[in-house]
Amino acid sequence: MLRFLLKVGVVLAMIRGIIPAEAQVASANYALPLSLAIEAAAEAVRVCESNGYAVSVSVVDPSGVVKLQAKGDHSTIHTRDSSFRKAYTVVTLGPIFRFDASSAFAQMVAKSPAGQAIASLPDILPLAGGVAIKAGDEIVAALGVGGAPGGDKDEACARAGVVKIQDRVVAGAQRRS
Repeated sequence: MLRFLLKVGVVLAMIRGIIPAEAQVASANYALPLSLAIEAAAEAVRVCESNGYAVSVSVVDPSGVVKLQAKGDHSTIHTRDSSFRKAYTVVTLGPIFRFDASSAFAQMVAKSPAGQAIASLPDILPLAGGVAIKAGDEIVAALGVGGAPGGDKDEACARAGVVKIQDRVVAGAQRRS
């Protein structure tokens, strides 16, 4: 519990500007190429559509800035925001709380007395559907999906998108190091 409270303190310090925001930005010196972001997003949409789900997808960089957003055919307007918020949650809080998927964050929020306070931060969404894109142990981007009838289904589609490009992300990051 003490460890969790210390992490909450770090998050709050970053928000207040005591700790620079750059502390949470990736240091691998690897930027996910747009071509891989497009491919991962297209695969996530394809997998969801094959199951009858109309979704939107977002890919964000390590700072939480949108790299790509796509509203799938017949998806509703709110799916754009939910896909972004899921990806943003993973990329900004995942490195601090050591999770790779927004479903793990949702579980953490449900169990922790401070969980609701963290979940109330701007653009944070404690729902399944966001998955980290990693180079080694470092989160270099995240893919979020919104619109399927349940976050578990969103997350399965997001995972499929990440799996489609993962080997090339690792290879690209190794070439940079």
